[in-house]
Amino acid sequence: MKNVLIIYYSQSGQLKSIAKNIAKPLLNTEDINVTFYEIELEKPFPFPWNNEAFFDVFPESFLQIPTQLKPVPSEILKQKFDLILLHYQVWYLSPSIPINSFLKSEHAKIILKDTPVVTINGSRNMWIMAQEKIKVLLKNNNAQLKGNIGLVDRVGNLISVITIVEWMFSGVKKKYLGFFPLPGVSEKDIEESSKFGDILLSSLQEDKLEFLQDKLVANDAVRISSYLVTVDKTANKIFDKWSNFIFKKERESRKFWLKLFKVYLLLAIWLISPIVYILHVLSYPFKIKKIKKEIQYYQGIK
Repeated sequence: MKNVLIIYYSQSGQLKSIAKNIAKPLLNTEDINVTFYEIELEKPFPFPWNNEAFFDVFPESFLQIPTQLKPVPSEILKQKFDLILLHYQVWYLSPSIPINSFLKSEHAKIILKDTPVVTINGSRNMWIMAQEKIKVLLKNNNAQLKGNIGLVDRVGNLISVITIVEWMFSGVKKKYLGFFPLPGVSEKDIEESSKFGDILLSSLQEDKLEFLQDKLVANDAVRISSYLVTVDKTANKIFDKWSNFIFKKERESRKFWLKLFKVYLLLAIWLISPIVYILHVLSYPFKIKKIKKEIQYYQGIK
């Protein structure tokens, strides 16, 4: 009997749906025992978000500052797992505060130690640098990263900004104004994600997790956009300055600077990012070798 732990935190329900769909083949197999663990906070974040709360989590999100979680059930702490599926979201280019808080907890050290882990993210589109941060946190917990799956919103960058923000602020997953595409990971991609569960199942049963990532990549589990990698890296450098500066401010001063950050963010998204895209397209032919090497790295787990 193999024991599998599925960890997730989901406000809207999207990541929970992804977790359940990927787990289907595991749940339908008699020799696999599956346990679900939903991360819970002592003080939950609001959903839907309001404008102030949405931007107020920026410094702590990016700087990966943990918050207090409810205790992990004792039966999970006592169990040794053969595989852990760690589902996470990206908040401000870093792992979400709930996931970050779990990975920095003493309980995570117990659960993850010497245990194979597959990371699964459900994101708008930029998750590469957040995954690099996840790798560090897993290493700190002596976990063994064996695979990664990236499920993202496939519509254009600027369109997804509009639809995701509407969803986060309304709490309703719908076509904004009746004609914009649905926000988030598509229902088709979520439903078809069970194919990754099949790969996980066979690799686990055959004790061949060392070859798992190659199989996942071959089945379109990780799509890399060289343009978004460039934006992600650049934005991380800028967010680092903003977050450290705002984090040190007193409450009222913090509110003011967060409003300025919001203005900056809107300008960066609507004015700067299109320019970056044009420059990326023009320079692409001169960076093909570097981009191919970069894509190969980010599709891997090293």
